[in-house]
Amino acid sequence: MKKGSRRWLDNLKHIAERHGTPVLVLDHDRIRDNYKEFKAALPRVQAYYAVKAHSNPEIVRTLYKMGASFDVASWPEFMIVYENIKDMPAKKRQDFIWDKIIYANTIKQIETLHKLDQFKPLVTFDNIAELKKIAVHCPHAGLVLRIRVPNTGSMVELSSKFGAHPGEAVDLIVEAFKAGLVVEGISFHVGSQCNNFENYMQALQLSASIIREALSRGYKINIVDIGGGFPVKYNEKVKSFSTLARKLNAEMDRQFSKTTEILAEPGRFMVANAGTLVAKVIGKAIRDGKTCYYIDDGIYHTFSGVIFDHCQYPIKAFKDGEKKVCSVFGPTCDALDTISVAEELPELEIGDLVYADNIGAYSVASSTYFNGFPPAKVVHINK
Repeated sequence: MKKGSRRWLDNLKHIAERHGTPVLVLDHDRIRDNYKEFKAALPRVQAYYAVKAHSNPEIVRTLYKMGASFDVASWPEFMIVYENIKDMPAKKRQDFIWDKIIYANTIKQIETLHKLDQFKPLVTFDNIAELKKIAVHCPHAGLVLRIRVPNTGSMVELSSKFGAHPGEAVDLIVEAFKAGLVVEGISFHVGSQCNNFENYMQALQLSASIIREALSRGYKINIVDIGGGFPVKYNEKVKSFSTLARKLNAEMDRQFSKTTEILAEPGRFMVANAGTLVAKVIGKAIRDGKTCYYIDDGIYHTFSGVIFDHCQYPIKAFKDGEKKVCSVFGPTCDALDTISVAEELPELEIGDLVYADNIGAYSVASSTYFNGFPPAKVVHINK
């Protein structure tokens, strides 16, 4: 069923009528297609789906069946993955938790480290204090050192909060081994929705340099985690993922031996275009000559990505007609709950349905119950 076709739109309306609005429709065929596209473009890279993008257990199961591993950032995320894959048939190279999950939050609570230790997962760190915590409370983990790399041109910048300075990296690796731990790899993140591919090239070069220096001091590093940031085609200004993949393949082959394991943490790439939100117009007003529509989902719910993810999701109508510039607001009593002040829509009436594409990532993941409005229902299709 082609996205945007009349049949697709009729199916969305049918789902909204059956389940009520707001409703987020998740298409698992698209998730599978995204995974296949990623693996075809980057055959050397094992995809560790970033659960924070959308932590629904059904997504975890679909991606695990495709062969994915998982990147988690909290104990609840760890358990979402563990509980949903522990009884499923093991894939090649996935006989142990180590091969299924990386705990990629560089700062972890002591209580979480205690719980993780029995599973012997990969965990990231980027400072000496965290290293000392791991040595005491999770000594059986494999370590991955996260380094700070350029984030210029990315939609969401991460380097100000995470990552060791590259100049300190080898010293941290040495300290880890001295503490009786094993540093398995180097990781980085170029920033979410990266549109500056040079970030990746610089990050790979820095990682290779650190690995060579560590080897010269007697420590072999065999894993490189290239993080996420892979661009989703939200609009025509977004650069092509296939172009990035060609650059990554060439640089990875140039910098690393064939025995080096390459991981990545795609989140947005796997689920963004798999989600379509259907909402209902619940109010209408004219303010300063401009039509304003109020819908039953907003910034505190599925459109939270407008604030937290710096992303825009154009509102579309099911009906045809001459389009005019209008504003679209969410249902809460807060003026921050503004989805757009420059939307183009035909004349709508209270009760009409609208929808937004490409809203599967970092949307319901950060929904709230503000004002007592619950998050959108989630309906899965093509499971």
